[in-house]
Amino acid sequence: MVGLLYARVSLIVAMVLATSHVCAADFKVVAFAGASNWPFWIGQEKGLFKAHGIEPVLDITPNSVEMAKNLYSGKYDLALTAIDNIIAYDEGQGEAPDVPANAGFIALFGVDNGMLSVMAKSDIGSIKELKGKTFSVDAMTTGFAFTQREMLKRNGMTDADVNWVKVGGGAQRLEALLKGEQDATLLNSPLDLAAESKGYKRLIRITDELGAYQGIVGAARRDHAEKNRTTIIAFIRGFKASVDWLADPAHKDEALSIFMSRMKGMERPAAEKAYLVLTDAKTGIYRDLNISAEGLKTVMRLRSEYAEPKKTLSDTSRYQDSSYLQEALK
Repeated sequence: MVGLLYARVSLIVAMVLATSHVCAADFKVVAFAGASNWPFWIGQEKGLFKAHGIEPVLDITPNSVEMAKNLYSGKYDLALTAIDNIIAYDEGQGEAPDVPANAGFIALFGVDNGMLSVMAKSDIGSIKELKGKTFSVDAMTTGFAFTQREMLKRNGMTDADVNWVKVGGGAQRLEALLKGEQDATLLNSPLDLAAESKGYKRLIRITDELGAYQGIVGAARRDHAEKNRTTIIAFIRGFKASVDWLADPAHKDEALSIFMSRMKGMERPAAEKAYLVLTDAKTGIYRDLNISAEGLKTVMRLRSEYAEPKKTLSDTSRYQDSSYLQEALK
């Protein structure tokens, strides 16, 4: 039974990490495993990017360090990544040694609120019970780790009360959790649902505690985006069309079929749950692709408190440029 479980887990993770390609690639995107990729897959299969003159390629990154390094080097034109990563590398607080103190990254549109939950072994009943347990993260200084550190603080704990281990992106953390290598981790949808379907417990949804939070955004190097403005705008139009297609109830069955074909081992019940979460008009993938102003302030507040070297962040305009989205939506 255990061997069968691990086989299924490995199959799910392998599919999540698999690279998606189209024939005539002229635009390279890097992303983490998670909710933002479903519209991308739809855009590819339904020709919604091609309708706007672009055929993007999607690669899945193993962690935020690789994402930042490769986005900065120009290997990728755009990243679907946490806005916290963008801020970190613009403020010289990231972990990638090959990226300079001011990377010049810029968020161009919003995708979701992170859809984050703390998922733990079934015998752990609350955040307080994480004391002395092992908690996996992508990186301690970027991404979503600060949300968990805030959860510990709100429950009378400190960083020292948890054994932290850097594992990588969501797919790697899911695999490690299900293998019993860690006691808990943060997962976004639909990875949290995969863990839940295997008996793991949802201790808390991050937005239930923090309120507005900006998670994934579409981001690029500012200078690269300026040089490739027309192509960037074409991508945003294709992505928006894909989100609209996914949100249309008439497309549910086909959307689920696309989802399950890209994530082998994801059975229909779990896929149905993912669909409900991701298409929720209030808490799912953003229909308008706007970056949440209040959500961004929350990210900046957490980074001001927990990031090193210490900086008080207050200028939200430094990390975003809405002109690309505005032009794409005309």
